[in-house]
Amino acid sequence: MTPVKRGRRQSENLSRRNSSRRSRDSRVSIGEVAEAVTLFEVISIGKRAIQSVVDDWIEAYQEDRDAALLDLINFYIQCSGCQGVVTAELFQNPVNRNIMQKLTEEFDEETGLQFKKFMAYPWILTITWPVNLDNEDYPLIRPGIYWKKFRSNFCEFTAVLVQQCQYSVIYDGYLLNTVISLLLGLSDSCVRAFRHTSTLSAVKLLSALIRVILNLDINIDNSDRLFEVEKKRADLKRINPRLEQLDKKRKKLQQRRHEIEDMMDALFKGTFLQRYRDVVSEIRALCIEEIGVWMKMYPHMYLNDSYLKHVGWMLHDKVQEVRLKSVTALQGLYEKKDLVSKMELFTLRFKDRIISMTLDKDHEVSVQAMRLLVHMLRNCEDLFTTEDCETLYQFVYASYRPLAAAAGEFLYIRHLDPMTGTIPGQKNENSEHKIRQLKKVLDFFLESKLHDHVTYLVDSLWDCSPGFLKDWQCMTSILLQDDAEKRVDLSAIQENLLVELMLASVRQAVEGHPPVGRGAAKKVCLCFPEITHSIDLF
Repeated sequence: MTPVKRGRRQSENLSRRNSSRRSRDSRVSIGEVAEAVTLFEVISIGKRAIQSVVDDWIEAYQEDRDAALLDLINFYIQCSGCQGVVTAELFQNPVNRNIMQKLTEEFDEETGLQFKKFMAYPWILTITWPVNLDNEDYPLIRPGIYWKKFRSNFCEFTAVLVQQCQYSVIYDGYLLNTVISLLLGLSDSCVRAFRHTSTLSAVKLLSALIRVILNLDINIDNSDRLFEVEKKRADLKRINPRLEQLDKKRKKLQQRRHEIEDMMDALFKGTFLQRYRDVVSEIRALCIEEIGVWMKMYPHMYLNDSYLKHVGWMLHDKVQEVRLKSVTALQGLYEKKDLVSKMELFTLRFKDRIISMTLDKDHEVSVQAMRLLVHMLRNCEDLFTTEDCETLYQFVYASYRPLAAAAGEFLYIRHLDPMTGTIPGQKNENSEHKIRQLKKVLDFFLESKLHDHVTYLVDSLWDCSPGFLKDWQCMTSILLQDDAEKRVDLSAIQENLLVELMLASVRQAVEGHPPVGRGAAKKVCLCFPEITHSIDLF
């Protein structure tokens, strides 16, 4: 028994030279051929294999970068679901860069094949595939747990590859330049599978580069401080080797930072700006989701109005998935108070649209819009007018419980909690404070005239403020107080309402489910025997 070396598959062209195909980790008898495993097949296995696969690929790249790089190109094509052929030829005329304008996507009537020819410098790539390539069946959109994991592994591969290369080959002017050219070339294809796969890879690549530049910023800051310290220590000698060494390191780090910024700019302009309004909603959604990540990770560059406007525009998208991604992207920003100060103009411009989205026909969008408004209420001072609040308060009586609960939190922070913006339950709620809260709840219910049953209001407030709603001792003390020692002056109507509120809170604590007619399902089915049973409890 002897170890078998990695198998390499022969090919018709250079792109099939397979520097990173892996033989399975096993021992076979003499004369038996090891089965070659492609990058695509290894990524399909699971995340545990990604780290070792990337390390092996980097090793292969350092030995023969052309073969390894072309194998990586084949990997991206395979991930698009294309079983066609990729051919590559070296670009022999570096002076005539205008050739890129002549490379197009066409259909060959003689062979019945479709092909795309484009520049991924220093390569001219030609991808050939059957004209009937199924746009509705490729790895990223296939259903099932296996393909969901594949998508996750595909994104993880890009992140790990950049992470492992960030101190070496990422700056060789060859690897990422070629990969970026490939992804930009595929992202403008008329074939949905190519556009979707390359766009996802491109935005994940940009996210990975942000992590690199964040590490560079730390290293640059440390180098600058070391340089200043050494500069103060230096004597009047003309030559200071240590100082020169530190200065050289600073300049090298700055140069690397400029290179990464150029790559990020190319990816943003070449992919995001072209695809965030793609005809395919899945592509629009992933673009908006990822720009939200960029704004949180690197607000220094991406959190400004020139980038925020793209998210704001997508709040009006006709597809609920895109609207939802836009709202959730904004949630990640508004929940951080230190980021809100950079969003004042955006907030004023799109506040009304976000408020209107609480009426969205899709339940999840309306709920997330309300939760976004809660974040805005916490961290944006004097943002909402009285009219805005009155519009939002009415949702505490919504039949869809998640929406009602989110509206209840908004009501609690804005109207019931005297310390607006604090998190419920953080301060010491004494009896006087709870009495004031109860009085405000009663006044709100009577003044709003939006519903006849306080049960729905109690249910809406239950998740965010169960403390004062469970203080039945305080409620009974108010109801049983003597006329001579009244701390709270309640009318007869208010006293009756307080009894209803106490009964509703007791029922909520005992039964633990929402009142009849309200549920978490999009369509609430009413069951009349249950209604009768629930009424008979009290």
